[in-house]
Amino acid sequence: MSELKMIAMGGLGNVTQNMYLYEYEDEILLVDCGIGFPDRYMPGVDVLIPDIGYLLNRVEQGKKIVGMILTHGHDDHIAALPYVLPDLPVFPLFGSPLTASFAQNRMKDGGIEREVEVVSSSEVFKISEYFSAEAVTMTHSVPDTRHYAIHTPEGIIYHGSDFKIDLSPVDGVKADMAHIEQIASQGVLCMMIDSLRVERLDWSKSESIVGPVLLKEMTDVGGMIIVTLMSSHIHRIQQTIDAAVKLGRKVAFVGRSVEANVQAALPLHKLHIPNDTVIDKREISNFKPHQLCIIIAGSQGQEGSSLMRAIYGDHPVIQIRPQDKVLFSADVIPGNELNFYGAIDELCRNGINVVYPDISPDLHQSGHASAAEQRDLLKRVNPKYVMPIGGSDRHRVKFVDFVAEPLGYSAEQVLIPENGAILSFENGLPSVKDVIPLRPRAVDGLGIGDVGPVVLSDRRVLGQSGMIVLVIPRVHGHLDTRNITVVSRGFVFMKEADEVIGFIKEQTATVISELGDKPREEEVKRAIEKRLSRRLYKIIRREPMIVPVILEM
Repeated sequence: MSELKMIAMGGLGNVTQNMYLYEYEDEILLVDCGIGFPDRYMPGVDVLIPDIGYLLNRVEQGKKIVGMILTHGHDDHIAALPYVLPDLPVFPLFGSPLTASFAQNRMKDGGIEREVEVVSSSEVFKISEYFSAEAVTMTHSVPDTRHYAIHTPEGIIYHGSDFKIDLSPVDGVKADMAHIEQIASQGVLCMMIDSLRVERLDWSKSESIVGPVLLKEMTDVGGMIIVTLMSSHIHRIQQTIDAAVKLGRKVAFVGRSVEANVQAALPLHKLHIPNDTVIDKREISNFKPHQLCIIIAGSQGQEGSSLMRAIYGDHPVIQIRPQDKVLFSADVIPGNELNFYGAIDELCRNGINVVYPDISPDLHQSGHASAAEQRDLLKRVNPKYVMPIGGSDRHRVKFVDFVAEPLGYSAEQVLIPENGAILSFENGLPSVKDVIPLRPRAVDGLGIGDVGPVVLSDRRVLGQSGMIVLVIPRVHGHLDTRNITVVSRGFVFMKEADEVIGFIKEQTATVISELGDKPREEEVKRAIEKRLSRRLYKIIRREPMIVPVILEM
């Protein structure tokens, strides 16, 4: 008997790395391909990408990837494309106009030339023998966001990724409720729904209320106005431009991501900019500070971003001075608090007037639905089963209390599979057939997936406690314990640590003596590491990385 399999390869139990797999017979349909962000326990890692091991295995077994649907243009849904696609056979990509443009730019940055087929809303498009889909116009913090009704032999799956129900959106394009109700009338087997803001019970405020706040904060500023925001937030960029035009300021875009996204949005008429408003960033020095509004990338305080370079005086065209004003029109991404508030702290230390959502809440509005909106959408779609996605584990669990139960859904109708679970629908009934281990792959410079737990652990030790290298000469086959050299990096200042260095040499010599005549090299190294780790921690409460090196003389 055939069955429909559904697997979240990212985006289940976490907010990022969104990637979903639908499998029926010999066909596989993918939805989204996003990056995740490393935490402080992953030093040196740039981004995380989904684990596609299961997918690769299925392809090797003869399964065919029939397509990938992209729901919207945020990095946690499209930015892993240049990392993932080279490992897979070629297949069609589908998305809305702006999503397609953003995705193609991302792939081009990664050296991949692939087209994304633009699909119209409300029309069913056939993907393969077993899969077809229709795009549903939805509101979110990036224009052209879509939900998708995926038609399968088992029934309709409503894939409801990131959304909010904005009743007065900036561009006037509202969620297509009539289309949603038309889909619902056909009967929906299962609904996947964004649960990220389920803890907020009241209806989310409209994005359009940010505009007046921006205008208020930008009024009566003697110097430059510098606004930093998420580079894909085209509606926020539009409202910033509108405020700048009212105040008679020229607008300059600074930062590769902001500049690229603006260029993608303009020909699609997702941005409307009056003539003679925008200047090239290289012309900034030709204007007085009070004539300028700068829209700059780096709202999360990312190392090396245009904003951070400007804050530290290292940007070629932007210098932030005390008479200027910096507006953070973005909220902190969970887990990124150190970078975000670090940028704000540095600005405050430099005497800059900086405003951010903690002190002006309406300077940013979330693009995610509250529990009230989630209930509204769930009621309209009226699926037999519902599966909360897109949030952390606490959001998925609280979805039951705040959204599903008030609408009469039983515990059996709310699906909360664990990460890596293969959820199967057979004859309309769900079950978990297996759980596959998922480990997000780390991208570190040019390396993909070659930085594992051991390497990250070593990096944490080096960053926290430093390193000791013990150079032990071996003369005529015997270890010379009288001429051990100790090299320290990030552990102690050698000139002021004679006692500690002497202790290290003494303990090393003792270990070698206890091992007897001509011990094996690996045995010596392991014994030294074990002894010194314990003894040093007892003395100074630190565990540096210990690297014994045996040098043939």
